[in-house]
Amino acid sequence: MALIAGALAAVLAVPLVLPTAASAVPVGAGSYADSRPAGTNGPTDQNGAPVTPKVTARMAGKPVPTNEWWSSLIWKRYPGNPYSENLYGHPMTYHAYAQGLGVGYPNTATVTTDGRMYEMLHKDDLFVGISGLNSPDTKVDGWSDWSVTPYWNDGARTLRTTIGHGLPFVYAEASGGNARVGFNGPTTVWSNTGSTLGVTINGHEYALFAPSGVNWTLNGTSEATAPASFYSVALLPSRDALSLFQKYAYSFVTDTKVSWSYDAGAARISSTYTATTVAKQGSQTGTLQALYRHQWLNSTDATTAYRYTSPRGEMRLREGGAFTTRSNFSGVLPALPLSNQADANRLRADIDAELNAADPWKGAADTYWTGKAMWRLAALARVANQIGYTAGRDRLITLVRDRLTDWLTASSGEGSRMFAYDSTWTTLIGYPAGFGSDQELNDHHFHYGYYLLAASVVAQHDTAWASDARYGGMLKLLARDANSHVRGDTQFPFLRSFDAYAGQGWASGHQGFAHGNNEESSSESMMYATATILFGQAVGDTALRDSGIYLYTTQQQAIGQYWFDKDNAVFPSSFGHDTVGIVWGGGATYGTWWTANPEEIHGINMLPITGGSLYHGAWKSDITQNINELRASNGGPEVEWRDIIWNYLAIADPAQAQNLYGGGIEPETGESRAHTYHWITSLNRFGTPDHSVTANTPTYAVLNKSGAKTYVAYNPGTATATVNFSDGGSLSVPAGSTAWNGPSGSGVDAGTGVTPPTTPPTTPPTTPPPTSRNAFAAIQAESFDQQNGITTGTGGDGGQHIGSIGNGDWALYKGVDFGTQTGRQFSAKVASGAAGGISGLVEVRIGSPTAAVAGSFALANTGGWQTWKTIPANVSGLTGKQDVYLTFTSGQPSDYVNVDSFFFGQ
Repeated sequence: MALIAGALAAVLAVPLVLPTAASAVPVGAGSYADSRPAGTNGPTDQNGAPVTPKVTARMAGKPVPTNEWWSSLIWKRYPGNPYSENLYGHPMTYHAYAQGLGVGYPNTATVTTDGRMYEMLHKDDLFVGISGLNSPDTKVDGWSDWSVTPYWNDGARTLRTTIGHGLPFVYAEASGGNARVGFNGPTTVWSNTGSTLGVTINGHEYALFAPSGVNWTLNGTSEATAPASFYSVALLPSRDALSLFQKYAYSFVTDTKVSWSYDAGAARISSTYTATTVAKQGSQTGTLQALYRHQWLNSTDATTAYRYTSPRGEMRLREGGAFTTRSNFSGVLPALPLSNQADANRLRADIDAELNAADPWKGAADTYWTGKAMWRLAALARVANQIGYTAGRDRLITLVRDRLTDWLTASSGEGSRMFAYDSTWTTLIGYPAGFGSDQELNDHHFHYGYYLLAASVVAQHDTAWASDARYGGMLKLLARDANSHVRGDTQFPFLRSFDAYAGQGWASGHQGFAHGNNEESSSESMMYATATILFGQAVGDTALRDSGIYLYTTQQQAIGQYWFDKDNAVFPSSFGHDTVGIVWGGGATYGTWWTANPEEIHGINMLPITGGSLYHGAWKSDITQNINELRASNGGPEVEWRDIIWNYLAIADPAQAQNLYGGGIEPETGESRAHTYHWITSLNRFGTPDHSVTANTPTYAVLNKSGAKTYVAYNPGTATATVNFSDGGSLSVPAGSTAWNGPSGSGVDAGTGVTPPTTPPTTPPTTPPPTSRNAFAAIQAESFDQQNGITTGTGGDGGQHIGSIGNGDWALYKGVDFGTQTGRQFSAKVASGAAGGISGLVEVRIGSPTAAVAGSFALANTGGWQTWKTIPANVSGLTGKQDVYLTFTSGQPSDYVNVDSFFFGQ
C-alpha cells in the first residue's frame, strides 16, 4: 500500500482539469462531472487500453454489472482472451471458449505447497456448444441477480446459455447447427434413453437432456450431438438423482431475484431468493437450487437429501423456485458509550493531538485514504461530544464536512477531489482514484463506504447539510454506485459489489483471475453496510437503511463461515489456518495483496473499528483463536496494527485488551489513540456484545458483563423515543442522542450539537458574503468568504461568532472598502476562556494569509469564552478596497480566541 500511495502522490503532482466538454451535473447543492478529468483513466485492459462492455445489442445501454462472479465475460481484461476467465458458480464452474462453454465440478480441495491457500480450481469436464461453433468472442446477452447468459455467434451458428450460482443446470439454446456436448476426460455412458444421457466424466456425474423425440448421437466417448434448438446439461449429486433432474430439465431459469424485508419490531431480516422459470416443453415450472452453508443454516425451507461440495463447504439441494432465509439483526451504533472510568483529560489530549497535527489528513489524497481519514476524524467527534469537548467536536465536524463538501462538488476546471460519471460503464469514479478504483473499478464499496460513514456523523450534527437538497443526494449516489438497492436504476447496476446469493462482496471489477473474483477486507465491506444503515437512519431514508441491514446480516453469516470458519466446517482439514485474508471464487488465501505479515493478514478483516464492528461478537471463541494464531504465526506478540488488533480482541476479552493498551502507540492510518482508548475502556466497563437480545430500533447494542446488561440505543428523531428490548428491558432515548443504562453506568451522548456549515474554497456559501464591506463599520466575523480551521458558534452581538481558533487558523473578508480615507487603527471584539499560560496574536494581513502583518494585538484569557472585550491595535495605513485576512498565531496548539466582529478606524 505504501508503494502505491507514494506512486499516486507523484502522479498528483501533475494538475488535473476537467476537459472543456465536461459539464457539472447538479445533485442538490453538490454535483458530479459528466466525463472524466483530462489525463485520467476509466476501465482499461491489462495494457491500459480503454475497454467497453462485451454485451449484445439487446443489452446495450443497460447499467453494466461489474464486480460479479462472472465479470470476465463482460470485461476483456486480457487482449488475447475475448471469452472469459474461470467462473465459479458453485456447484458448477465454467470457462468460455470459441467452441462454447466449458463446465466442471472441482470437488476436492488442494493446499498449495506453501500452505497459504486452499483451492478448487476449475477443470473442464465437458463443453456445451454447437457442432462447428468457432465464435470470435463471447458476449453477455442477459443477467439477473445471480445468473448470467453468455452468448456466442460465429456468423453461422448462435449459442445462448444461462448459468448461475446454485444452479445445477446449464440451459442452452442453439441455432445454425446441432447441439453438442464434448467430453473432456475418461467418460462412461451409464444411461441412454434417447433424449436423455447419463454420463460420468472425470469421476463426476452429468445428465444431458434433449427435447422429447430428439435423440442424442454418441461419437464414441468424445461427444454427443442432437438436432435440438434447446437442451440442458445437469450436474448430478449422484446417479439416483436422474429422475428428479429429468423433472426440471426443461424448466429453464429466466430470472433470479432477491428481495428482503426488515421487521423492526422483531429485529429480523427475511430474504427471499426466487428463480423464475419458463417451460421449454411441457408445463413443469420451478427448478432445483443448491444452497450455500450460510443459506441453509438460516432457512427453515426443506432441502432434499442430495449434497454438493464447494469451496464454501457443503451445498444442499432444494426442490422449488424460491427459498427464504431469516436472521436476527444485532444492531449498529454511531459510537460506543463512554465509560465512567475513562480518563477524559487523556481523551481530550489525544483528540487535540489529531486536531493540532500539521496535517490532520496525513497526506490523504485519493478516495480510499481520504475516506479513511474522514472516518478517523468523524469518529473522534462522537468521543469529543461525550466528554463535553464541544469546541473540539465542532472543529472535527467542520473539518470532515468541508472536505466532504469539496469532494461532493465538481466545478468547472476542477480535476481533483471530485466524482465523474462514466456512462459507458455506468459508474461514478472519484478522482484521484486509488487501488484501481478507476481502471479496474475495484473496491468502490470500500472507498465510498468511508464517505457515507463519515457523513452519517455529520448528519447527526447538521441535518440540513445531509438533506437531499444539499449534499445527501450526492452521498446517496455514492451508495447506489457501490451497491444500488433501487430496482430499475438507470444509472447503476443492482448491488454492484455485493453477490446476493454468495452472501458477500467482490472487490475486483473485472474478475480477471484463474481463481475467480475475490474479496480481501470483509470488514470494510461490513463498514459499507454499517454506513448505509447509519446514514439512512440519520436522514430518514428507510429503503437505504434496510438495504444496509440486508447487506449487514447476510454478510455477517457469510463472514463467520467463509473467512473465520467459525464452525470448523468449511476449510479443508489439511489447511493449517483458522482464518483467511482473502476469499476467492475457487478457494481462500492466508495472505493479503501486499504483505505476508500475519498481523495484517488477520487485521485486514478487523479494520476499521466502528459501531458496526460488534458483529464479531457472534464468534467470540473464534476471536481468541484468531489472536492466538496471529501470535503463533508472528513468532510473538503483535507489533504492527496493535490498536486494531486490540480493539478486535476487546470484543471478546476487553480486560486483556485494556491491560495491553498503554497508549502512545503509532495508530493504524484510519485509527486514532483517542478512539482506541475509548473503545477498549467502554467494552471493559460495560461488557461484550450480547446478540441474544434484540431491540425494536436498528441503532442499538446490548453489552453484557458477567450477566449484567447495559442497553444502548441511538435515536435520530426529533422527539424522545422509548426503545424496547427482547428480554423486557427498555430505554428512554432523547431526540438526536445516544443513551445507555445498566449496572455498569448510564449516560447520554446528548443532542445533535448543530453547528452552521462553513464553506470550503471550492463551494459557494449558502448565504453569499457581501461583495463590499465598509471598513469603518462593524464586520461580523462569521461573514467570512473563506476560512481555515475555524467553526461558527452562537454568542456575541451578531448572534454568532467564529471560534475553535488556534495557531495557523485564518479567515478571509473580501472587498473591505476604505474609500478615500485611510485606516490606521483596527479593533476586534474578542473573548477567550483559554487555560493559564495560553495566549496568541490576532493579526491583520492584506491579500494573503502569509503576507506581512499590517497590525496585531495579543490576547489571553478574558474570563470566559463568552466574556467579550473590544481590543484596539494600530495598523499601517490602509486605503482603497482590500481583501483582509484575520490570522491567528500562537506558540501553543490549544484554541485561544473567539471573534465576534471587527472594524477599522482613522
